[in-house]
Order: sequence, then structure tokens, then C-alpha cells
Amino acid sequence: MSEDAMSAHAVLAAVRELAPVLRERAPEAEQLCRVPDASIKELEETGFFRLLQPRAYGGHAANPALFYEAVKEIAKACGSTGWVASVLGVHPWHVGLYDPRAQEEVWGVGRGTRIASSYAPTGRVTVADGGFRISGRWHFSSGCDHADWALLGGLILGEDGAPVDMRTFLVPRTQYTVDRVWDTVGLRGTGSNDIVIEDAFVPEHRALSFGPVSALRTPGRALNPEPLFRLPYASVFTTAISTPLVGIAEGAYEAYAAVTRERIRVSYGQKVAEDPFAQVRIARAAGDIDAAWLQLRRNMSELYGCAERGADPTPELRARVRRDQVMATERAVSAVDLLVENAGGGAMRTGPSPVQRAWRDVHTGRGHAANDPERALVLFGQAALGIEIQDTML
Repeated sequence: MSEDAMSAHAVLAAVRELAPVLRERAPEAEQLCRVPDASIKELEETGFFRLLQPRAYGGHAANPALFYEAVKEIAKACGSTGWVASVLGVHPWHVGLYDPRAQEEVWGVGRGTRIASSYAPTGRVTVADGGFRISGRWHFSSGCDHADWALLGGLILGEDGAPVDMRTFLVPRTQYTVDRVWDTVGLRGTGSNDIVIEDAFVPEHRALSFGPVSALRTPGRALNPEPLFRLPYASVFTTAISTPLVGIAEGAYEAYAAVTRERIRVSYGQKVAEDPFAQVRIARAAGDIDAAWLQLRRNMSELYGCAERGADPTPELRARVRRDQVMATERAVSAVDLLVENAGGGAMRTGPSPVQRAWRDVHTGRGHAANDPERALVLFGQAALGIEIQDTML
């Protein structure tokens, strides 16, 4: 194992040691409607946020499978912290695809700079000399209170008003404000607030088009030759959305099993652990969680293997990654639903119940655009039937 790989595995070990503290802070995250500053600081100290950062700027450029495993461990402890860690943790990878000038602006003065995002193209973009002017409001920027830059989606319109390009604009905190509007039932601690820009200039080198990103031909590869930066955007990003939900489900399963070993169902005068129907639900939930994680890990390993060989992943593999990613989310939700249905009324009381919190969190996370199952599954079906597919989320 190389020194870099050993260092990345040390990060995973440190994350596991930190997990009990994050679990204790889960109620605090919900109360604050954001991840506590102490949790972000301690995750930073483990090296987690540098797992997918380029080596040129002090990162590990690690095998992404290790990153997702760390995300799952964090989400098992606290769903909101796991979600924010995954989102903020994947952005150094995205910035590593940008023009080297943009990377220097982000990390040249601080290797620990964090980046938030809101990729939906809800803002207004106009072409300007040497770049673009953008303004508007971008929603659901998870963890944006803990970031100094933001990746914001925007459409470039032609003279007829029709979109001709979609870009992601890299904007410093000095050019935007955060409107704290996040108040939800689930994933309350993610602080997924709005980013507001009145009028900002973004130079051309900080406006990355989806064309070269989808084609795996980005300007950042001139600076970052590591295999990590040859992976498809859609595969990396959507897996970063599903993995926390799988971790939340696994945490709920472990909490449920621990309580159920001692729980008495008064109505039947029976220990729930002796109920064969409860045992079947446990088996089904565990099977769904295992299947979800095994497929996510397998697919990312195959993608990374292609990158190590210098080969582009096939459309069939990309389609399978999206298929399994949305199905991982479905399985996580299904597993938690099975557990909640057999957890009794006490589990749903307002308070610090981890099973109840997991139920709220997975259903909220299911609503993310990356977790639209029909939209993703139809792509796999088309690929399997030999139909050529063109989709920016593949």
C-alpha cells in the first residue's frame, strides 16, 4: 500500500473514532438547523475534507470508495452531519476539474478552504467581456454556512432565449450572502439555506461547462493527473447523495436492533425479539442496506479501475451506476420504513429517538433531484435495449 493510501486509511480510522461524538451532537444539529461548528472543525482535523482534494493542493486524491465509506460512517452517527460532510467533501473533487487558475484562487491561500454548492440553474446569467455576470437566488445549499466559496449552476441563453450551454460558476463568499431559510422536518441539521447574489462578475476560467465535464476532458487534468479526476461527474455526485442515506439506514438498523433485544410488547405479553415477524423485518431491512452498499461500492470500484487504466467508462457502466444509486436510496428508505413499522409508538415520540430521526431524514433526502428513480432507471433501460442516450446526469 502506498504512503498516500495509508494516509487516506488513517483518515477513515479517525472518522470512526469521531463518530460517537457526532452521534451525541445529532440533537444539537437539529436544534441549530446546521451542523455544529465543533463537528466541522473536528472532521477537518481528521483530514476528511481533503480525501478528494488534489495532491497539488495538499489533498489525498484518494480512491473514492474510501471517501464514501467515511461518509457512511459519519451518516450512521448523525444523518445531517453525514449529508453535509458528503456534499462539502465532494466539492474539492469538482474544483479539481477547473482551470488551474481557479484552483489557485480557491486553495492558494488556504488548503482547508471549503466549497458549498447549488447546482440547479435558478440564477440569471449574461455574457460579459472576459466572463459572465450572474445574479439571483440558489436554493438548498447544504452546509453553506461552513464554506468560503460556492459552485452555482446557470444556463447560457442564445439570442432566441433558448439554452445553449450550462455552466457551474465558482463564486467566492465575498460576492454572495446566505439567507437562512432552512426549517424542515428531516435533515434539519444540514443548514441547506439559500445563496443570494445581487450582481457578480465571474471570469471565464471560473465558469466550467458541462460539455467537457461529461466528456471527461476538463482543464483541471493538466494539473491533476490522478485517476480520481477522470471519473464522471454524475457518478461521483449522485453517489455522494445516496451514500449518506444508506449510512442513515444502517445507523437506524443498529439502534433498532439494540432496543428491540430488550423491548416488551405489552399487548401480546411477548418480548419483541421473540416475534418471528419482527425477525423477518430485521432480515429484510438488513438485506436492503447490504445490497445498497455493496452495489455502490462495486460500481465506484469499477469506475476507478477504468480511470486507473486510462480508459473511459462505457455508457452501460455509467447507466448502471445511476440505476444502482437511485435504487440504493429506495432501499434505504424501505429499510427504515420496515423498522419504524415495527418499532412501536414510543419510537415516534418527539425527542432524540435515532430511529424516528432516521425516518425523517431518509424521506427528506429521497426528495433530492438525484434520487428521482424513474428518470434514472429509464436511462438504464434504454442502454440495455441499445438506444443511444444523452443525459447530463449520466
